[in-house]
Amino acid sequence: MSTKTNSSHGSATSATTGASTGASTAQLRRVLGVPSLVLFGLVYMVPLTVFTTYGIVTQMTGGRLPMAYLITLVAMVFTARAYGHMARAFPFAGSAYTYTQRSFGPGIGFLTGWSLMLDYLFLPMINYLVIGIYLNAAFPALPAWTFVLATIILVTVLNIVGIVSVTRASIVIIAVQTIFIVVFVALAIVSIGRGASLDLLAPFNGTGDAPGFAPLAAGAAVLCLSFLGFDSVSTLAEETRDPKKNLPRAIMIVTIAAGVIFVGLSYLAHLVLPSHAFSSVDSAALDVVGVVGGQFLVAFFTAAYVAGAAGSALTSQASVSRILYAMGRDGVLPTRFFGRISSRFGTPVIAIVIVSIVSLLALVIDLGLLAEMISFGALIAFTAVNLSVIKHYFVAEHLRRGSRLLNYLIVPSVGVVLTLWLWTSLSPRALIVGLIWLAVGFVYLLVLTRGFRRPTPMLDLKD
Repeated sequence: MSTKTNSSHGSATSATTGASTGASTAQLRRVLGVPSLVLFGLVYMVPLTVFTTYGIVTQMTGGRLPMAYLITLVAMVFTARAYGHMARAFPFAGSAYTYTQRSFGPGIGFLTGWSLMLDYLFLPMINYLVIGIYLNAAFPALPAWTFVLATIILVTVLNIVGIVSVTRASIVIIAVQTIFIVVFVALAIVSIGRGASLDLLAPFNGTGDAPGFAPLAAGAAVLCLSFLGFDSVSTLAEETRDPKKNLPRAIMIVTIAAGVIFVGLSYLAHLVLPSHAFSSVDSAALDVVGVVGGQFLVAFFTAAYVAGAAGSALTSQASVSRILYAMGRDGVLPTRFFGRISSRFGTPVIAIVIVSIVSLLALVIDLGLLAEMISFGALIAFTAVNLSVIKHYFVAEHLRRGSRLLNYLIVPSVGVVLTLWLWTSLSPRALIVGLIWLAVGFVYLLVLTRGFRRPTPMLDLKD
């Protein structure tokens, strides 16, 4: 659960209002520096996402979750550098889609955007799923599907009637999660200190039941989910002082800081509970938290985690419904269904309902496959951004000498190799489903362009 809590989902209607009042001619104030950008990026990523796939990847890697996070972090550092280069060249919304479209043309850009749509559609779903898992653990008398269905209905209704902003609620949620992390770390250190014997390398060596490097690679591929949003600071380009310098720096700091948090929390958790014979692999974090702080900390964690997931479900469903509406308005998707705004509520009701229907898959899909599917879309985008650096700077701009050769060819090439390696390390079922999704996108592109005889439509991915 990459609990994204942005509040820009009112943009679909606010643009019209801004135009009518003359606001469209105003310019945003450049007031943000690196500290503000870093804080925004870390808030957007949410540190507690480390516990979303804790049990799954722990078992997958044989108890080597911190090592898997380190591998993912290395790949993300190279990719963050690529995002920084492209944010400097194209400081616009749209992120990977914009960078690929500007570098390789609208066709490749469309397919990159199509792969990102997989993430946009599945992010609400994974939030609903983990809400069901953890509330069912807290209230076992009620099946998980009841919580999933109730949350989908509640979030759908709230999005239809219109939620202007959840910024204040998001700040509270982040504050609560931060307090939990501080308490967890303190109690974990105390718990570890009470132990008679301690193997500090155990979280990296594992238990030996999943030896070799292949399990680590498979786990690292899934963990790309945790890093979704490190590029979120690029959306603040027009409000940043000296964006060509500060945006790349902030993206890199956010990536490294998040990686350190993920490695640190998972490392402490494995020292506290070296075993990975969990009560439930999907809610394994509860076993760890219970060892550290008993039932009180379990209740605290459940409340903080579920609140974060609910906030993320609300904003991510709102964002993807606005994207679908914009695509319907522009003719990329059928306008009759997607390109309509409710005259009563002023929201894209049909698009919101369609996202809710897709999210019902949370009733039957398992957490591991869902996490892998989100990582599939993310890794496609990460690879595309690394390639975009080579295409834009090294090929198109002819920046090929001295340090430029290192920055614009060698380093992004390593990024391409690492992200493709992680991508191929996903499970066969994830690769099959993801490739089918890409094939559908390619066929749909052929239909839209009449076999490339018409211009490729532009996707509006300003989430």
